Amino acid sequence: MSAPAPSPLAIVEAEPLPRQEEVLTDAALTFVAELHRRFTPRRDELLARRGERRAEIARTSTLDFLPDTAAIRADDSWKVAPAPAALNDRRVEITGPTDRKMTINALNSGAKVWLADFEDASAPTWENVVLGQLNLIDAYERRIDFTDPKSGKSYALKPAGELATVVMRPRGWHLDERHLQLDSRPVPGALVDFGLYFFHNAKRLIDLGKGPYFYLPKTESHLEARLWNDIFVFAQDYVGVPQGTVRATVLIETITAAYEMEEILYELRDHAAGLNAGRWDYLFSIVKNFRDGGEKFVLPDRNAVTMTAPFMRAYTELLVRTCHKRGAHAIGGMAAFIPSRRDAEVNKVAFEKVKADKDREAGDGFDGSWVAHPDLVPIAMASFDAVLGTKPNQKDRLREDVSVAPGDLIAIDSLDAKPTYDGLRNAVQVGIRYIEAWLRGLGAVAIFNLMEDAATAEISRSQIWQWINAGVVFENGERATPELARKVAAEELAAIRSELGDEAFESGNWQQAHDLLLRVALDEDYEDFLTLSAYEQLRG
Repeated sequence: MSAPAPSPLAIVEAEPLPRQEEVLTDAALTFVAELHRRFTPRRDELLARRGERRAEIARTSTLDFLPDTAAIRADDSWKVAPAPAALNDRRVEITGPTDRKMTINALNSGAKVWLADFEDASAPTWENVVLGQLNLIDAYERRIDFTDPKSGKSYALKPAGELATVVMRPRGWHLDERHLQLDSRPVPGALVDFGLYFFHNAKRLIDLGKGPYFYLPKTESHLEARLWNDIFVFAQDYVGVPQGTVRATVLIETITAAYEMEEILYELRDHAAGLNAGRWDYLFSIVKNFRDGGEKFVLPDRNAVTMTAPFMRAYTELLVRTCHKRGAHAIGGMAAFIPSRRDAEVNKVAFEKVKADKDREAGDGFDGSWVAHPDLVPIAMASFDAVLGTKPNQKDRLREDVSVAPGDLIAIDSLDAKPTYDGLRNAVQVGIRYIEAWLRGLGAVAIFNLMEDAATAEISRSQIWQWINAGVVFENGERATPELARKVAAEELAAIRSELGDEAFESGNWQQAHDLLLRVALDEDYEDFLTLSAYEQLRG
C-alpha cells in the first residue's frame, strides 16, 4: 500500500511536541483539510447569519418559535435514532479537560459519561489541542498512566467495564485554530478537534463496543445543526463506518437555540443523542442578544439566577418535554462545587445544595446531569437512582403537562433579585482570576470552591457591561459606571498581589488579565466572545 500524500495543511508557529506525529499524521491532516474545504464556507455563512439575527433581536427585543418550521414541530411521527447501548444510561456525567491526569480520573470516576472537553474547560494552546488527542488515543489503547510529580501519586485505568463512556466536545464554530492553515487561512477549531478525534478513533471505539460520540457547543440555530449533520455523513463515508455511528448531544446554551430545540433534533435525527441545559453560557447569550432591550432584560447577580427562576424553569422543562417527545435524552446542568479538603462545614452545606439540585432535575424528568468533581458523582447518582431505579432513563415521562409560551423564555423581569455591589465585585474577582489562568493554558479553574470555565468569564464580563450600560444603581447607592468597575478591578488586583506576594504576582498574567477583562467589559461595542480577544494573547 502506498503512503498517503503529504497533507496540504501547514503547521504554523507551533513548537514540536512529544509524539505529535501520532496525531498529526498526513492521513489525518488530509481528512481535516477536506473537512475545511467542504464545510468552512458554510460555517462562515452561518456566523454571518448570527450577526443578522442579533440585529433583528436588537430591533424587536423579542424572539418566537419559527413559523417556517411549524410543520416539523407539529409532526408527532418522527423520532431520533435509538440510543446505542453505551449511551442509554447517562444518569451522571463528569466534565473536564483532556490532560493526562484528568483523563484517567474522569474515566475512573464512576460516572456513566465523561465529557472530554476541548472547548470551555480547555484553553486552546497547541499543546492542549494535540496532546489532549493523544491522551484519548492512549486511553482507548490502555497505555495511559500518570504520576503526579509533586505528590508522587500514581494513576492508572480501572478495568474496561468500569470506565465512563467518552463524549467529546470540540470547540465552537466561532473559534479558529491558528496553528493549522490552508492557503494561509486558519482551519476552524471545531473541524480540527472533531476531525483528528474522529479519524483516529471512530473504528477504535466501535471495536470497544462504543462509538464516536460528541457534545456540540454554542449552537445557535437548526441550520448549524444541519451543518454538523452533513459533516457526520461525510466523515462516516470517508472513514468507512456505518451511517448513524456518530451520536451528538447538543448543548442548548444559547437563547436562540432554545426556540429551535425540536428543529435541532430533527436536523440531527439519525445522529442525535439528546440535548443538554447549560446555565452560564445560556445567561451570557441572553445578555448578548438582549443587551439593547432595556431594564426588563437586566440580570441580577449570576448566583441569584438559580434553575428555579421562572424563565430558567421554562427553558429546562421545555427541554425535557422536547427530548422525550422525540425519544432523546435530556441532560441537566452542572454541579460546579469543588469539595474543600479543609472545611467540612462548607462541604456539608454545598453537598446539600447539590443534592437538592439533582433531586429537582431527576424529579423534573431529566435522564442525567453533570458534575465537575468525582466526589459529587455519588451524590448525583443517588438522586437519579432514587427516581430511575434499574431503568436506564426516563424518556417514557413525556411531560405533556408542560406548556411554554415564547415570552416565558425571556421573562427576565419575573425575578425579584437585583444586581448588587457584591455581585459586581464577584464578577470582577472571578473574571480576572479565570482569565489569568486561561492565559497560562488552564481552562478549568477552581475559584472560591467552584470549578469555573470560559462560560464563567463570559457571564462575568457580560454582567459588568450590561449593568454599566443600563445605568444600574446598586443597593449602596453607587451607580454602575466604567469608573466604578476600574476602581473595583484595581482593588482586586492589589488584593491578589498582597495574597500572592510580589514575585508570584509578577510571574503570572495578572495585569494582562485585568486589562483584558476591563476592555471587553467596558468597550462600547460589545465583543461577541471574550475568547476571540483572549486567543490573540494566548501563548503556545
